[in-house]
Amino acid sequence: MNSFSICLLGFGEVGQALFGDLRPRVGKVTAWDLRFADANSAPSRAAAGLDILVASDAKQAVDGVDLVISAVTAAQIGEAAASVAGHLKREAYYFDLNSTSPAAKSNAAQVVDSSGGRFVEAAIMSPISPRHAASPMLLGGPHAAGFMPLAQTMGFSGAQMFSAKLGAASAAKMCRSVIVKGLEALLLESLLTARQHDVADAVLDSLYSLFPSDDWRDTARYMVSRALTHGRRRAEEMREAARTVSEVGLSSRMSSACADWEDWASHHSTAASHPDIQAMLDALLAARGSRT
Repeated sequence: MNSFSICLLGFGEVGQALFGDLRPRVGKVTAWDLRFADANSAPSRAAAGLDILVASDAKQAVDGVDLVISAVTAAQIGEAAASVAGHLKREAYYFDLNSTSPAAKSNAAQVVDSSGGRFVEAAIMSPISPRHAASPMLLGGPHAAGFMPLAQTMGFSGAQMFSAKLGAASAAKMCRSVIVKGLEALLLESLLTARQHDVADAVLDSLYSLFPSDDWRDTARYMVSRALTHGRRRAEEMREAARTVSEVGLSSRMSSACADWEDWASHHSTAASHPDIQAMLDALLAARGSRT
């Protein structure tokens, strides 16, 4: 596919993970990220030295490309779609990987489709690493079935057609997030409290009888570290989950509280460097007077 070109709209964790899988399969890869304006930002440093065209703006990034992969943050899904509207190659696919509510996906799809593109929603149903492009994904929307052969060719081997109804895949993702990110928030609240009472070991030991895990200390450390490292993005995602819950007339108590915990965790990312859960909890407790 030497004549095929793609654009990575957003070059954070997901964009960077996909680049290595996609680059050998296509003729050209361009990228645009708002943080490219800062030469010292993580996306700028990651792009340096790669065989990738770093665009000066969104218009240049999508000019003439056959496939746009949107991997920004939940709060930016509408802004990202609007930034390329009117600049897309006619009938180019716009593959949206962002974790948002069905309503947000529908709004972005309207912008893309009305400008001549073909919007396909995707819900990534696992962490993006270690499988990257091969991660399990649910595809949805009226253009998803037509996109499936291209997705397989591009290496998205874990993608499956989920529903022609736009928003269904995103609803599945958001409901999963209530559980997965909810567990992160539950662990934060429970273990920080338990550590203060010097009973964290007893709490962790009790979890083996409820949920299978080779080592609940490692599991807890991993889940808490994800909140610390990616809390800002996860807080945005959980606000979208809360929106998803509210859209069907239910109260989003859990999702909203989870968003608050993820947001708090994002301000204490340095604690993620500790190698064990107890030290991590101690670092967080020492900082609890900050942005609680």
